[in-house]
Amino acid sequence: MALCVAALAPTVWAAHGYALWGELKYPAGFTHFDYVNPQAPKGGELRLVSNLRTSTFDKYNPFTLRGSAPAYLSDLMFDSLLTGALDETGAAYGLLAEDVQVAPDRLSATFKLRDTARFHNGAPVLAADVKHSYDTLMGPHTSPAFKTILQDVAGLDVLGERVVRYRFKKPNRELPLTVGGLPVFSRDWGNQIDPKTGQRKTFDQVVTDIPIGSGPYTIGPVVFGKDITYVRDPGYWARDLPVRRGMANFDRITVKIYKDSTARLEALKAGEFDLMRFFSAGDWARRVNGKRFDTGELVKGEFRHRLPTGFQSYVLNTRRPPLDDIRVREALGLALDYEWMNRQMFYGAYQRVEGLFGNTDCQAKGEPGPDELALLTPWRAQMPPAVFGPAYKAPRTDGDSSLRQNLRRAQALLREAGWTVQDGVLRNAQGKALELEYLDSAETGVRVVSPWTRNLEKLGVRLRFRPVDFALYQQRLRTFDFDIVSLAFGGTHNPGAEYADLFGSQAAKMPDSGNFSGLANPAVDDLIRRMSSADQRNDFLAACRALDRAVSHSHVLIPQWSASTHRIAYNAWRLARPAQMPPYASGETWAIDTWWSMK
Repeated sequence: MALCVAALAPTVWAAHGYALWGELKYPAGFTHFDYVNPQAPKGGELRLVSNLRTSTFDKYNPFTLRGSAPAYLSDLMFDSLLTGALDETGAAYGLLAEDVQVAPDRLSATFKLRDTARFHNGAPVLAADVKHSYDTLMGPHTSPAFKTILQDVAGLDVLGERVVRYRFKKPNRELPLTVGGLPVFSRDWGNQIDPKTGQRKTFDQVVTDIPIGSGPYTIGPVVFGKDITYVRDPGYWARDLPVRRGMANFDRITVKIYKDSTARLEALKAGEFDLMRFFSAGDWARRVNGKRFDTGELVKGEFRHRLPTGFQSYVLNTRRPPLDDIRVREALGLALDYEWMNRQMFYGAYQRVEGLFGNTDCQAKGEPGPDELALLTPWRAQMPPAVFGPAYKAPRTDGDSSLRQNLRRAQALLREAGWTVQDGVLRNAQGKALELEYLDSAETGVRVVSPWTRNLEKLGVRLRFRPVDFALYQQRLRTFDFDIVSLAFGGTHNPGAEYADLFGSQAAKMPDSGNFSGLANPAVDDLIRRMSSADQRNDFLAACRALDRAVSHSHVLIPQWSASTHRIAYNAWRLARPAQMPPYASGETWAIDTWWSMK
């Protein structure tokens, strides 16, 4: 139980928000974000399709390990201390908290909650609820990702009824944003006695209990396996705050679930829902058409963004031989003919992913500078020599390069790693053939992976395509039971401690962590620590660029492709939107947050 020490609470509060580097865009007293319509009418319904790969949902608790929660539930139902703006990076403004004060030594951040903050059940949001939420997320029944990103948080103190202080183990500019963005939920959620045991439920037993959050929406009608409707709370406590004005405009948001992409597309054309984001260039170019598009009821919109590219990749599981050999991993990447695929399969719609931090200031370019070398040189023995040369560039098959040249280089690497052709089959010294499994949750994935498979066959490498149902796919990911998978990792302008979950040595040993590649390198651990704790922007950039080099040249990821626009088809007769999309909006969430109904 945290001590309540109201006397320790500071009497002067620092700011209405927090910026990682430099000044906040929006000054104290601002009335609304620039990208919203503050006079947007409330009402109507937004009908959209789930953006998750799961074909159903079986729980309302998005924080536990087992089961699948509905799409968008966390964002719609749980407010946080701070919230970001979609036209600014590395900054956040008070939502549940009206003030945030970061200590001069950056070893703590203190938040004062608004007197008006309320949960859906009408109870006030108090410091004890913030403490309960943090302790629960750090407990044994939630995703290990919370423990990883919060590993530098020493604890949370309750300083008063509406005052909390997060303490940090070491200075870290990002941590106030990290803890400020954590979901806050009521102590009453799931806090009932189990009649079978006579004990209170543990958090993993809180499954279909309706969440008690403080967000703009609550759960309405539900048809398990088919759809869920979120209902706007007319008494939403934050509806007139500057950070919420002009947002949460729909009375109802219904999210429908379809078992395959063909059914989703046909349902859109039939008018069963109003908005759908497209990830398939083939669908967008050839199949998004029909009567409703001809009449103008349905509109195809391509909205250019300035989001990081992320690093959608084929992930190679280095826990398993022969993928534990960097030469084998590099050879596999040399057999991927992206230029042919983009031309023949993707209608030229994509750009190749470049490293971890494409389209951000963190992206490594050219030779490492003196500041990067100062971080890398002490670890020279633990990193591939290529790290100290030019930034990683994925193999190309156009211009001065060709697939034939790449395959010859791949053959040389495989021979160097001990793989030679024996009786027409590529085998190692023990006579074992080089066979790998590509795991996917949809049979349609075979189309995209087939060109790579054919090129690997030229090297004597057999890549088997293994489709499984999504539940089994999730289970195998959680236990790292795979050779190769395809995953889309979101990018960020401000990478920090979360990269320890993606590439840290400790996470490599933790089931259900985000380190799918199994990369475990003390040099990478050190660079992540330095990136997370940098006090000056120049030091931060040096660390993240060095990290980009270290991971990319380890060949644990074979980069795929990214798009510079959001492709969204929507019903222009039912939906209205602001004129411009903010540069850092992530697809359909822009519509959920800021569009409004015309009916």
